[in-house]
Amino acid sequence: MKRKYVPDLQRQMSVCETNYARILKLLPDLDTQDQREYQISWHGRSAVVRLQVEERFRYTSTLLVSRQLESESRWLDAPQLLVRLYHDAGMAEVICIRQRRQLAGRYNYPNPDMHQPDEKVQLNEFLGECLSQCLSHGHMMEPVFVG
Repeated sequence: MKRKYVPDLQRQMSVCETNYARILKLLPDLDTQDQREYQISWHGRSAVVRLQVEERFRYTSTLLVSRQLESESRWLDAPQLLVRLYHDAGMAEVICIRQRRQLAGRYNYPNPDMHQPDEKVQLNEFLGECLSQCLSHGHMMEPVFVG
């Protein structure tokens, strides 16, 4: 008999705390800056990662984190992650993928939408990998004004 998936809350909280710290390094002026882009190059390929502030409140902010590959395939869209920052707790959590409903903490499997039992955990870890790549291999893209 297959065992039921049980979320590891301590691990999830650790991932969310680490992602919050990474976001603050990449977007240190979160209170005033609305968007920042990073160019990442690895193994001859490049991508642009965009951090865009969607909402700002006293205790929370919401970011849209998107990635665009240099040779984007029309068949495979990179996910756009909606990330909620909890400033009082110092955590960043993926709350949904753009154009979808909010993610549940766990899913029964199989399910009609074919979500993995630990899909929310996987997306938070994916966010962490993306942010780590920006920190270690990324170059901030700044607009150039001519005038």
